Amino acid sequence: MIIITDAAQEHFAKLLANQEEGTQIRVFVINPGTPTAECGVSYCPPDAVESTDTELKFERLSAFVDELSAPYLQEAEIDFVTDQLGSQLTLKAPNAKMRKVSDDAPLMERVEYLLQAQVNPQLASHGGRVSLMEITEDGIAVLQFGGGCNGCSMIDVTLKDGIEKELLQAFPELKGVRDLTEHQRGEHSFY
Repeated sequence: MIIITDAAQEHFAKLLANQEEGTQIRVFVINPGTPTAECGVSYCPPDAVESTDTELKFERLSAFVDELSAPYLQEAEIDFVTDQLGSQLTLKAPNAKMRKVSDDAPLMERVEYLLQAQVNPQLASHGGRVSLMEITEDGIAVLQFGGGCNGCSMIDVTLKDGIEKELLQAFPELKGVRDLTEHQRGEHSFY
């Protein structure tokens, strides 16, 4: 479910040494499955462990995950990175905003998952987002852009050279993409 690197385990072990005996860590997602999902790590004293928690045992510690957060922490990774600017703990949880779907899920769900997990995080750096509206009978994914993408002068490049290529590579059954958005430039647009 969650990978905690050796460097992160060592970092946590040092922090836990100064806590109440038996304290471990808790990994959680606030607002799981939504665009506002946020992941976190906190101390988990022995009296805070719930009967429905999942305990993940690592070499130097245990991590507890609550029942609601567990499906959204699939493929998550916690690392402790040191570079010339200092050290920081990183938590990457690609499924926090949307629960991972299985390979045999309907095409609509698989495309929506890819958009939410891979495309929208890239568009978010420009204040934008994209949603799947439908997949036509002839295999065209109909998309709608919002936020900073609406009215952006680069939307055609983003659609054809970025999103369409990624979707067609991941889903050979698709034949293309079409933008449903009526783009109007405004102060929200990213130029």
